[in-house]
Amino acid sequence: MENKKRIPNWLKIIALLIFIIGGYFGWTAYTTFLASNVTDNQKYLYINTGDTYSQVLQKIKDQKIVEDPNSFDRAAKYQNYTTSVKPGRYALTPGMNNRRFIGNLRGGYQDAVKFRFENIRLKENFAGKLAENFEADSITFLKLLNDENLAKSYGFTKDNFIAMFIPNTYELYWNTAPEKLFARFHDEWEKFWTKDRLAKAKAINLTPQEVSSLAAIVKGEALHKDEMPAIAGLYLNRLKKGMLLQADPTVIFATQDFTIRRVLNKHLRTDNPYNTYIYKGLPPGPIMMPSIVAIDAVLNYKHHDYIYMCAKEDFSGYHAFATNVAEHQINARKFQKALDERNIKK
Repeated sequence: MENKKRIPNWLKIIALLIFIIGGYFGWTAYTTFLASNVTDNQKYLYINTGDTYSQVLQKIKDQKIVEDPNSFDRAAKYQNYTTSVKPGRYALTPGMNNRRFIGNLRGGYQDAVKFRFENIRLKENFAGKLAENFEADSITFLKLLNDENLAKSYGFTKDNFIAMFIPNTYELYWNTAPEKLFARFHDEWEKFWTKDRLAKAKAINLTPQEVSSLAAIVKGEALHKDEMPAIAGLYLNRLKKGMLLQADPTVIFATQDFTIRRVLNKHLRTDNPYNTYIYKGLPPGPIMMPSIVAIDAVLNYKHHDYIYMCAKEDFSGYHAFATNVAEHQINARKFQKALDERNIKK
């Protein structure tokens, strides 16, 4: 029999080297692009406007966003991400590989912020809420909220500018410039004020801004939505008669002491344009951001002859209404007695 040809040792060595090198590059490619790398340490990666790749990489390292920063760095360089940084709020899926993660970053495929707000009294509070949800800081937002020229450009005054922000849920990008955010809120205001709502406002001789101011008072008075139309009707009756509104929530706003539970005579004497016990008509602007329900309660107010109301003594949150002072005083004494019995002095 003929001897089988033996494979030279040098050829075996070359084959082994090729296998080892191929395996190394294959493993490196796998770990660089396809292996799981994103951790569950953070829900989002926030990339600020103007951040460089080095700053992004440092955030990823500091926040332990990936298991292997070196593999991320290799993939980023290969996928040309180092020169394609886009700001935004990027959702992090645990186990995501570098290829997909970097693809999202390069493409700017960020998650929108679901921004919801309600029951906000002061511009400072709203500025803080905006800063919690978006890239710009509260000082920037507050400056815009107090910008009289900006307010005027949208058809508002500095005092009633806060009415433009209709409480609701909005989907907005985290890094949206503050001016663009405000423009979006103005668009929503215009969409909200449909022909039907505008016609109803005109019928009660109020501008949309004035409707918001009255709705804020209604919201401040009402603990129950079903009572809002009746309360709105009462204040509209007082406006028509040229009476002082005498709304306790405006007094509390005028004092800026939101811990008050019992409005006293000393509070009623607060000399402030928002105090409707002293100044006739609606206050200069809303005492809080009125809800959509409160705005619609004003536009669809309940027709009646009541011009007085007082919280019921059972502390149900509902009110006792009256058409005359004598009847109102009876209701007021009942409530004051209930307050005394519960030792509520201020």
